[in-house]
Amino acid sequence: MPQLAYVDGRMVPLRNAMIHVEDRGLQFADSLYEVCAIMNGRLLDWPGHLARLRRGLAALFIDFPMSDAALGIVARRLVAVNGHSDGLLYLQLTRGSARRDHGFPAAPSPSLIMTVRRFDFAQRVRQQATGVSVVTVNDMRWRRVDLKTTGLLANVLAKQDARAAGAFEAWLVAEDGTLREGSSTNAWIVKDGRLLTHPLSESILPGIARSALIDLARGAKIPVDERPFSLAEALAADEALLTSTTAPLLPVVRIDGQAIGTGTPGPIAARLAPLVWGEIERQTGWRA
Repeated sequence: MPQLAYVDGRMVPLRNAMIHVEDRGLQFADSLYEVCAIMNGRLLDWPGHLARLRRGLAALFIDFPMSDAALGIVARRLVAVNGHSDGLLYLQLTRGSARRDHGFPAAPSPSLIMTVRRFDFAQRVRQQATGVSVVTVNDMRWRRVDLKTTGLLANVLAKQDARAAGAFEAWLVAEDGTLREGSSTNAWIVKDGRLLTHPLSESILPGIARSALIDLARGAKIPVDERPFSLAEALAADEALLTSTTAPLLPVVRIDGQAIGTGTPGPIAARLAPLVWGEIERQTGWRA
């Protein structure tokens, strides 16, 4: 059975899915996106993804008339017809197609695109045992990275720097030395038993996995501080972690080639991992 995509009200074979050449998402990155985990055939943290999408649409003045309930029905139907038990749902919503001009078109018709692909979440369970490495790069992104737009060129270049260095991820460092987040993940460190992550602001993306981990950690009486921290603090940390939709929780054992703590996953990561997978199982039935 061919894989299907959803494009503006129609499910079509993925190889035939198309948008207009003057779509503003293509020409201006005038669009938002979400990536939602599919585990055991169910969408993980779907209400959180919807809330972030609606917030972004309001900030970009995109009027999208489909209700959350209708969007959920379409998303779940696309997941079902593609038959992937474990995978990723990609959703992109653009301002629509119009004659190329920087200003908004007079009567835009937003365009909705969704695709589904397989993803092996079990690999993340295996990676928790060894941890991953990251490198740091200068943060060159625009000033509203809290909006999940498709303007990701700086993130793409950072991720490629990580791959060229044989690392899992690139962490982005501001001019003042503050370590903000990864190219596609949120960044965490542990010091003296306290979990630290950058506070919500226009400088980081409000990660869905980030929010979930804060709730789980506080529920387990692990102190969480949402405050800026420097690269120097990260290098001197007892542990480091990263989170994202595709990596619910991974220990970071090396930053720029330097071992963090003992150079192996630490005790806070060991406490948090079963909580994260337990919440996933509660929502979806998926077992690590």
